[in-house]
Amino acid sequence: MIEHNEHARPGEGLPWADVIEQLPWNQDGLLPAIAQQHDTREVLMLAWMNREALEESLRAGRVCFYSRSRGKLWRKGESSGQTQQLRELRLDCDGDTLLLLVDQQGPACHTGRRSCFYNALRGAEVVVLEAPQVDPKTLYRNG
Repeated sequence: MIEHNEHARPGEGLPWADVIEQLPWNQDGLLPAIAQQHDTREVLMLAWMNREALEESLRAGRVCFYSRSRGKLWRKGESSGQTQQLRELRLDCDGDTLLLLVDQQGPACHTGRRSCFYNALRGAEVVVLEAPQVDPKTLYRNG
């Protein structure tokens, strides 16, 4: 939990250097990061960030995650060209989840869809809500 800000008034702040030291990184040194389109509030994806990915994203303005499957930093769009520009970083009330307000270029999902959240429970079925915007084979021709 981020000390002090729980009872802070709007407009009050804490130094980022103090806050980043308090973040409750998991045993692998990661925090979940939700990417949301800054203007429409569409939830695009969930990924993970370590401290290095977070600091690079803040410094460069282009979102960088930590790929658990590859075991290294993953700069969103490095293979597909579908980048995310960071507009604002937010923390949840406990400081254990990051919310990235981004400007997404093209699809966010590796399936070629705008959002990774395209499956919805409808009664007793899971229904696909949207078709891919781009064929994944086209997205990752260089990856």
